[in-house]
Amino acid sequence: MTVRLVVADDQALIRAGLIALFTAAPGIEVVGEASDGEQAVAVVARTRPDLVMMDIRMPTVDGIAATRAILAGEHRPCVVALTTFDLDEYVYAALSAGASGFLLKDTPPQRIIAAVHTIVAGDLLMAPRITQRLIEAYAERHSSPAAAAPRLESLTARETEVLRLVANGLSNTQIAERLVLSEATVKTHVKRLMGKLELASRAQAVVVAYESGLVVPHLRSRS
Repeated sequence: MTVRLVVADDQALIRAGLIALFTAAPGIEVVGEASDGEQAVAVVARTRPDLVMMDIRMPTVDGIAATRAILAGEHRPCVVALTTFDLDEYVYAALSAGASGFLLKDTPPQRIIAAVHTIVAGDLLMAPRITQRLIEAYAERHSSPAAAAPRLESLTARETEVLRLVANGLSNTQIAERLVLSEATVKTHVKRLMGKLELASRAQAVVVAYESGLVVPHLRSRS
């Protein structure tokens, strides 16, 4: 399968470099580019890509607002946030908005290519430790368990447990082993809980688990 991709970055040199990288990579087709968030939303609506590489900090409309607008639309591609620093509140906001993951702009080219296929396959892009370190750094400021917990009331007990394990960094395979279920059943639970909570990505599910108090920073179960 060819991954159809849009690159959005206000720095022309970085944008051109990413486009050249993806154009040369087998299995990836660049179908559009944008220099700000407003353009990104329009390009995505026109080209309907599988994935958007989205710079977080851009003029006019930033990458966070653009991510929200794109994922609120009829066509909902995966969005990967591009950033300079991993422990960045802007990255947290992008994940909260539904981005599937983030990449540092100095990530080696082959890892960027691999990340595209990882995200489109539905897996978490970031290593669990990095995801949890980032989310823990900001979740306590943004969380309001008393207000957020009702969001989880629509979940079954099994779906709640699956969400907890997702937030602890377990893959579908690991969750299946932990709960003695088939991997297909785990995927179904993940799909259903994300639908009930109106989540756009697995990373966003991790954010919700922390903000709701389902997983407590520094007290999460060891895996």
